Amino acid sequence: MEDLVIRDADVVDGSGAPSYRADVVVDDGRIAAIVKEAAAAGCQRPRATRELDAEGLVLSPGFIDMHAHSDLALLRDPDHSAKAAQGVTLEVLGQDGLSYAPVDDRTLAEVRRAVAGWNGHGDDIDFDWRSVGEYLDRLDRGIAVNAAYLIPQGTVRALAVGWEDREATPAELDRMRRLVAEGMEQGAVGMSSGLTYTPGMYAEDAELTELCRVVASYGGYYCPHHRSYGAGALEAYEEMVALSREADCSLHLAHATMNFGVNKGRAPELLSLLDQALAAGADITLDTYPYTPGSTTLAAMLPSWANEGGPDAVLARLADDETSERVRHHLESLGSDGCHGVPIEWDTIEISGVADLALADFVGRTVAESARLRGETPWTTARRLLLADRLAPSILQHVGHEENVRTIMRHRVHTGGSDGILQGTKPHPRAYGTFPHYLGRYVRELGVLSLEECVAHLTARPAGRLRLPDRGFVREGYRADVVLFDPRTVAAGSTFEDPRRLPTGIPYVLINGRFVIEEGRRTDVMAGRAIRRTL
Repeated sequence: MEDLVIRDADVVDGSGAPSYRADVVVDDGRIAAIVKEAAAAGCQRPRATRELDAEGLVLSPGFIDMHAHSDLALLRDPDHSAKAAQGVTLEVLGQDGLSYAPVDDRTLAEVRRAVAGWNGHGDDIDFDWRSVGEYLDRLDRGIAVNAAYLIPQGTVRALAVGWEDREATPAELDRMRRLVAEGMEQGAVGMSSGLTYTPGMYAEDAELTELCRVVASYGGYYCPHHRSYGAGALEAYEEMVALSREADCSLHLAHATMNFGVNKGRAPELLSLLDQALAAGADITLDTYPYTPGSTTLAAMLPSWANEGGPDAVLARLADDETSERVRHHLESLGSDGCHGVPIEWDTIEISGVADLALADFVGRTVAESARLRGETPWTTARRLLLADRLAPSILQHVGHEENVRTIMRHRVHTGGSDGILQGTKPHPRAYGTFPHYLGRYVRELGVLSLEECVAHLTARPAGRLRLPDRGFVREGYRADVVLFDPRTVAAGSTFEDPRRLPTGIPYVLINGRFVIEEGRRTDVMAGRAIRRTL
């Protein structure tokens, strides 16, 4: 007898084809058999140790989060219901050019401070790794969901060059090439960049192209957070497309949005650019989250020159009155490159989390609102927060456009990514709600995507980008990473007011054939493992 038979499920298999009714048999962590219309055909139905009645439920491949910031959360939180309860069975980590491998003692300390707003300081983590392979080995000890890793180009640059705004020497570039090659050999699926974050933003295109050539030689892909999502956004997209073509490297555009007032209604221009490149032979995919606000750290808004030298140098500049006034002028008048070339609007910057709980009164308010309550200028409030919380505050940035979100998610190379920051008192609801929000809001309520099409965007298409040979479809022989959801009730529970509420309508999630979510509750199963690159 087999381990499990899921009876009478409406199978949406990830291909985009119409659903069909079937019994699905799971054995030894894989899909052992799919018996279509078993009851109607009157044929011998499969038997198993356990039977699960899936009447009224859709069975689909597990969802793949192409842009996750769970690098420490997976180690810190064995439950990890933020993703498991959404039906996510695989997350891609190492995003935006900054993560925790490869590092040495110096850069580990620097990176921990630089991205505390994304992941916390990590004081509760035993950082017993330094290389990419060692980090993946640490994940293999047992995590809630599967995880793949991108080599973070900013971390690589910090290790080889430092946090200075200068061109890499030939020797430093050679070292970066070796670090990227080693990371790919140890199992990374590609390389990320954060080209509005230091120190990755200091790399010129020629440097990035050389690193992408290394990535391409191992069959990986380049995933840039490019140089602007505001002023000059289209030019920034063009730059990444041209760079990837020069390097002959596959390209995956991270959180591919068109934000700020300058880009309202301009999503078709982006898609036209991508269509032309695809027609010319480029290998391009992208991911988005189904919300309009963005999320990052308050320190990320600062101009690049203020971020040069690492966290200590930033704090020293902010503490100096004259330098602080220069920062304010760049932010409010010129348009900081950290704020995508657009003058900052403090009433769009909402504080979502702080490390120092003594500053909790700022959370849930915009910088402008807190400034009014204190009778001071917004920059005075922002500066106070950055210094007091040592660059850790995270933010929501309310600068997106619904019509752009809907237009981009329809594109044939679109995939889903939460960009979920789990840190902070009031994180973006996308961290807990992205995938059921696609299914509930944009499929059932708005009809922007059909159910079959949406599932393909969230499963098979990202699996193809990751070159996974046995995930992303409901097929015999494939890994039993599957989710069962009720298409009539599935919805994100998380809201901007209550961002950690879990979704509804997803009663079962299996990873490697084991129940991670059962009858709507998280089990104690830790079925996730590191997913290493395969050629």
